[in-house]
Amino acid sequence: MKNGDSGVRGEASLDEALSAVVRRAGASAAGVYLLSATEPVLRLAAVCGMPARAVTPWWRVAVSAAGPLSEAVREDRLVWVGRQEDLARLYPNAAAGLPYRFAMAFAPLHGVRRWGALALLWSASHPPSLTVRERGHILSSAQRIAQVLDEGPAVWSPPEQPRAVALHRPVSNAAQTGLAAADLLQRLPLGALSLDLEGRVTHLNAAAARLLGRSAERLLGTLPWQSVPWLDHPTHEEHYRTAVFTREPVAYTALRPPDVWLDFQLYPSDTGITALIYPHQSRHPASAPPPTITTPPSTAEGAGTGRIHQLIHLAAALSQTVTVADVVRVVADQIVPAFGAQGLVLSVADAGRLKITGHRGYDPRAVARLDGLSLDTGATPAGHILRSGVPAFFADPDEMAHAYPQAPALSGKRAWAFLPLVVSDRRVGCCVLSYDEPHSFSASDRAVLVSLSGLIAQAMDRARLYDAKHHLARGLQQTLLPVALPTMPRLAVAARYRPATHGLDVGGDFYDLIRLSDSTAAAVIGDVQGHSITAAALMGQVRTAVHATAGAQPGEVLARTNRVLLDLETELFVSCLYIHIDLSERRLHLASAGHLPPLLRTLTPRPDTRALEVDPGPLLGIDIGSEAHYPVTRAPLPPGALLALYTDGLVETPETDITHSIAALAHHLTTHTEQPLDELADSILHHALPPHPHTDDIALLLLHAP
Repeated sequence: MKNGDSGVRGEASLDEALSAVVRRAGASAAGVYLLSATEPVLRLAAVCGMPARAVTPWWRVAVSAAGPLSEAVREDRLVWVGRQEDLARLYPNAAAGLPYRFAMAFAPLHGVRRWGALALLWSASHPPSLTVRERGHILSSAQRIAQVLDEGPAVWSPPEQPRAVALHRPVSNAAQTGLAAADLLQRLPLGALSLDLEGRVTHLNAAAARLLGRSAERLLGTLPWQSVPWLDHPTHEEHYRTAVFTREPVAYTALRPPDVWLDFQLYPSDTGITALIYPHQSRHPASAPPPTITTPPSTAEGAGTGRIHQLIHLAAALSQTVTVADVVRVVADQIVPAFGAQGLVLSVADAGRLKITGHRGYDPRAVARLDGLSLDTGATPAGHILRSGVPAFFADPDEMAHAYPQAPALSGKRAWAFLPLVVSDRRVGCCVLSYDEPHSFSASDRAVLVSLSGLIAQAMDRARLYDAKHHLARGLQQTLLPVALPTMPRLAVAARYRPATHGLDVGGDFYDLIRLSDSTAAAVIGDVQGHSITAAALMGQVRTAVHATAGAQPGEVLARTNRVLLDLETELFVSCLYIHIDLSERRLHLASAGHLPPLLRTLTPRPDTRALEVDPGPLLGIDIGSEAHYPVTRAPLPPGALLALYTDGLVETPETDITHSIAALAHHLTTHTEQPLDELADSILHHALPPHPHTDDIALLLLHAP
């Protein structure tokens, strides 16, 4: 955060407020996430009641991520997750990295400006729902934190690593009570250790030192799974993390080589963990939970449970990516900082060259020099790494210059990890993480990075295929829809098209305006079943058929178009509305093939919008065994009237009666009579589109006869 006295005072106030929130809410832990000023991410600034190391995978969270924290900030509302099952159901990717039983609340920090979010955690003993009082208390706590941020330094910026905030509680009889407690522990026949929330040993008795096989001096201030060789396995750290997150007792049995089994019982609190240790054959305390027997193998260097959860968390983030830009964003926003890197270059193999698809932390001039290098280049290791499929790690410029003399000067970095992106022996590209200072790569770092490179490769391969199909589909869609609508002397027009937010971003909804003369025109809107390339292609054939017969009676236009579709023997059906507009006589002639009724807004004697009742005919493409008949409906077109044609994607939503949605659209048109036509079209889409992804295409055509 900002340096100087004001920055220090601001941090102290934030720490005090955060500690007070934990005490008043009865929560296990709390954290403050701040929005980064330079990138669309939330960064953990401070955490209280839990070690910062325990939440390493969640130090940085993308604002666009599908999770409760991001949702609270994006939608500016309190998000509550009462049970681990709720997290798995609502946010499956977030749950993959949080396999614990707990309850959490996420409240936006919205003061003078949007600061970020407050996260609160309770043990699984908390009821699955919030009371009104608790909800109000959480929101008032968030307001207090936001007020502290408003009153703090002029510029807040999240630190590179979050601060661990001590949980302050009233303490009495400190000196005498401490001596008595120490004597009590030493007299116990069981091993007893006190761990702080970071997992470090703060106190132990002689029995614990004897059972662990280490002197008290060698254990105090250390993490047991680091200072005791036979505890150096992710299983032991995972038991500790489970106790910290859930605030529930954890019991397990472990083997002390060569043949001594020991029972461990962990009892967590808000200030730390008490661990009891005794031989497995001894008598258990009556209140102790039953032990779970585990037999961890001995390893020279464990990956660590934190790394394991980090890998799961990053894998879940990559599974959400769709486009190449998404992959670049996740790698840059989450994977790069997770390994302390400052730079990223993500490139793909394209026609014998390495094409850079994304980068962070590099001068654009350096990127221009690196972009498009041949796969057999000797300037950097990237080409060789991709051809061989073997990753390479360079801890400093001298190590790099020994094999590739030009490489250090090209990028200006001082340490590199080159990771080949390979899918089923197929070379996809290369991911380069770089550092501004020399950096050594531990065996666990290398193992996790190599594992991640496979996940990145699969995500990148999938994203490139999606982007290629998306480009093809958008090109097809733009070709089939009108590039521009014709201008009419006495008719203003506005049109909008929105594809479904999943799939290929292409569909079968269409609209058209055909100029027949200076005073007559034909307006068409339709919906081909489905949203696919096949539906889009059929939409183009329908438009062509309508154009070929436009000017005839509306019923005849639809009948001829239906015959064309029957000749094509397609399995898709089409709804369509064709309107012949006569501006001289101010009359409408309408024919419908099972399409939704248009809305007509009139201004006299007062603004009013109603649905025109049009006698429907059968959907286009249905063979009824005889010539399909499409009746024609006539209606007046009063001066100043507005006609709205639309497809069902605009008014059809789950669990909502479509007639109510059409009535809501009519009300919107009635209450926005002063808006220009283009602004009205945009406001209709904004009013109708749900906040969640919509699953159908939308076409809208507005016609105004002033």
